[in-house]
Amino acid sequence: MHIPRGVPLRDVLFRYGVEFPCGGAGRCKGCRVRLLEGDLPATPIERERLSPGDLAAGWRLACCHAATGDLTLDIEQWEAVILADETPFAFTPRDGYGVAVDLGTTTLAVQLLELSTGRVLGVRSELNPQARYGGDIMSRIEYALDPHGREMLARLIREAIGALIGDLLASVPVSAGLLREVILVGNTAMHHLFCGLDPAPLAQYPFETAHGGMMHFRAAELGWRLEGDPRVRFLPCMGSFVGSDVLAGVLATRLHQSQRLCALVDLGTNGEIVVGNRERLLCASTAAGPAFEGARIAMGMRAATGAICEVTRKKQAFHCRVIGGGAPRGICGSGLVDAVAVALDLGLIEPDGLLAGAREDLEICPPVRLNQRDIRELQLAKGAIAAGLRILLSRLQAGLEDLSDVYLAGAFGNYMNRISAWRIGLIEAPPERVRPSGNTALLGAKMALFGDKAQTEEIEQILARTEHVSLASDPEFMDIFADAMQFPDLTGSRPITSEDC
Repeated sequence: MHIPRGVPLRDVLFRYGVEFPCGGAGRCKGCRVRLLEGDLPATPIERERLSPGDLAAGWRLACCHAATGDLTLDIEQWEAVILADETPFAFTPRDGYGVAVDLGTTTLAVQLLELSTGRVLGVRSELNPQARYGGDIMSRIEYALDPHGREMLARLIREAIGALIGDLLASVPVSAGLLREVILVGNTAMHHLFCGLDPAPLAQYPFETAHGGMMHFRAAELGWRLEGDPRVRFLPCMGSFVGSDVLAGVLATRLHQSQRLCALVDLGTNGEIVVGNRERLLCASTAAGPAFEGARIAMGMRAATGAICEVTRKKQAFHCRVIGGGAPRGICGSGLVDAVAVALDLGLIEPDGLLAGAREDLEICPPVRLNQRDIRELQLAKGAIAAGLRILLSRLQAGLEDLSDVYLAGAFGNYMNRISAWRIGLIEAPPERVRPSGNTALLGAKMALFGDKAQTEEIEQILARTEHVSLASDPEFMDIFADAMQFPDLTGSRPITSEDC
């Protein structure tokens, strides 16, 4: 490819699968590339982060460099799996077409619907281009504290979604003039970064925001040249870091209409939980996502080609499945949960999380290994989710035994083995009550496309019935969290298998 001299490599390589989890700060080594031809002198940051052997072999951190001359780089491009939705649902027909958008921290999913039939006419998805400025929410919020950064992130995501919508309209035999509405959902940070809102309140305690309501635009305001200038709505957040993607999940699962006590758990880059029924809803968020997305894990990666996505026990050893086949490059969230569950059953990890027998690491499938820090990262993540669920149930004077259904939303929740999740204490409810529910955010957004006055009132009623719980301010949180970090000790117990579910 030909690019102007001086362009940062992260602006070029992101589209080819190179990740920048720490936002280009040189901390995580997630953007490693290998120099085959050309000149990229090692920077002081690289000399600190990479070994002399790696530097001599040509390894560099892409975030530290710009294109100053001809280069040939080995980047090991891969394809990511992005979860869409084809779930049928009840609706009231209306004329024209609509677009539903799930704006995720990592990925975007866009669907075009025929509103008279509810039929999905086309789907487009891609990685969120904001990720080159940070793979996690807080890195992006930090970047957006500067007005220039905020403008940059808003422009990037608006352009990406506008291009996907334009591509959809061009690929199917419909008139763009019949596009009536676009509905977007996303977590609170994505809500702010798309709408160009100041994210400063999300960067400091008590992490509340005054800008989490329904946002209205016309397509032209966003730079989208769509015939008829259709209406664009970003659905409201439920509170603090519980976004409109979770509100959409409540709509999709009908949790707010249930007579029985249910829970919705979204295990993305931020762990979000809703517990309740038609009488009352409690919601909370936890800083749990990075480990589940593969970040902060030494050989972690997102669910893409080359990732170990499933680990089972075969006699006294690990048996792994790799996305796309072939040799593994790393391990994603579902594989991490499986691997630790199997290691617990094999006695390779103690209930307190320490590697047994003074081991330095665990070889899962060469060259992929887990070290002690990786186990601790998973404990922190799963402990936060388990503690959040316990606290919300306690506020409702209920326990895990009172939950009739636990809906798991998002890609990670959809592909995660629920028995493994139970084994490590991530989802402590009985596995037979756990319901992998797919992309409930996208499903709820599609349902909102058919919204009339009654549905607007329904959303308002959900929000009025919902209480946001700040886990950080709960006096018992740290004690419950410390206990939830422990792995269940099943010594002498019969392990649960898929036959029990």
